[in-house]
Amino acid sequence: MTAQLSKKSEAWSARFNEPVSDLVKRYTASVFFDKRLAQVDIQGSLAHAEMLAHQNIISQQDHAEIQRGMAQIQEEIAAGKFEWLLDLEDVHLNIEKRLTELVGDAGKRLHTGRSRNDQVATDIRLYVRSEIDNIVGLLRDLRLALLDLAEKHADTILPGFTHMQVAQPITFGHHMLAYVEMFSRDAERMLDCRKRVNRLPLGAAALAGTTFPIDRERVARTLDFEDVCHNSLDAVSDRDFAIEFCAAAALIMTHVSRMSEELVIWMSPRVGFIDIADRFCTGSSIMPQKKNPDVPELARGKTGRVNGHLIALLTLMKGQPLAYNKDNQEDKEPLFDTVDTVVDTLRIFADMATGITVKPEAMRDAALQGYATATDLADYLVKKGLPFRDAHEAVAHAVRACVDRGCDLSDLTLEEMRVFSSLIEADIFEVLTLEGSVAARNHVGGTAPQQVRLAIARHRARLS
Repeated sequence: MTAQLSKKSEAWSARFNEPVSDLVKRYTASVFFDKRLAQVDIQGSLAHAEMLAHQNIISQQDHAEIQRGMAQIQEEIAAGKFEWLLDLEDVHLNIEKRLTELVGDAGKRLHTGRSRNDQVATDIRLYVRSEIDNIVGLLRDLRLALLDLAEKHADTILPGFTHMQVAQPITFGHHMLAYVEMFSRDAERMLDCRKRVNRLPLGAAALAGTTFPIDRERVARTLDFEDVCHNSLDAVSDRDFAIEFCAAAALIMTHVSRMSEELVIWMSPRVGFIDIADRFCTGSSIMPQKKNPDVPELARGKTGRVNGHLIALLTLMKGQPLAYNKDNQEDKEPLFDTVDTVVDTLRIFADMATGITVKPEAMRDAALQGYATATDLADYLVKKGLPFRDAHEAVAHAVRACVDRGCDLSDLTLEEMRVFSSLIEADIFEVLTLEGSVAARNHVGGTAPQQVRLAIARHRARLS
């Protein structure tokens, strides 16, 4: 892979007695998807050329010519005028061929001391690093949108669920903060992954390093890498960082999917907790009354797509011997599609969060179903001195009586409640209100409106 380009425009043509077949060219080419690496490929090449000139491996004149040629190539790519050729197989050879056309022998000298193996490994790391920074920013935007929604509804009561059954009253603001926590962990994971992405493979050459007196640390500084990869075999063959990125991306989409599931349920007319702005929904080709939450549904579906890419990369790497193998060409499409899917999803969800209309009355009515304050009654009895298991049993009998009568616990008279425990006094009715229930959970992590507002303030401080 380190040979110079020949007149046939193939990097290895002198070795072979017959040309590659057109079918094989199409099968092995990557240019029509890896051309998105063009800008980072040029960035890496310019840093490599600067180092070669500094080390007197190429002349300052060659360096200047390479800079001039790369500037023109960047302009051509930006203007959509760059001609991508299948015969040249990938983004690297396409750019190198065009550079040689523009600056002659200086372009041929650029590849001194490197291979496409360490070149592509560097390009992918530069690309993933940039996309991590972008995704972290989008996660910030989404969290800010959810914090706005949470702050607006810090006092809005809805039922909390376990097993999809009404469990205890919570606030909608508290519920939104659960997703803020999830997306905060996602941002942390991405930033942690970035540390391992941000190591320079360039200088490993094909697999063993190079005989030229290169300065890898200089290139690392130029490209803002925190370190170099310290083993040449591992440097060219490692794709752990891409797998780790896709794993973090899969968790982002898992959290998006969980949120999507709730939005779909909440928007159903049978639940009616929220409405989603029309611009995120579609209608039906046959049923004129329909308003379908297509964005959450599709995001839920795209989660499987991203999970699949993670498995694809794990499978891709599991049987590869050291060092580089052509299998690794298959790392790009899953990686690129993962990036595109996560970026588009986060961008649209941050916007959609601003278009969610909450229906407090429907939430409150639902919270009044299912005896959501039963635990509060049990806690009340414990505070009066009754052992918890005895309190649990007493409240279970009270709930059974209410089920038989078709009423709520708060509908019972004091005398009726005292049948289940003589410890119950008139102050029980304050405990059994929805507002009293949520307000009583006034500790860090609790659903009390005061704690919700404090949590929002903490998140905003971290995001400022």
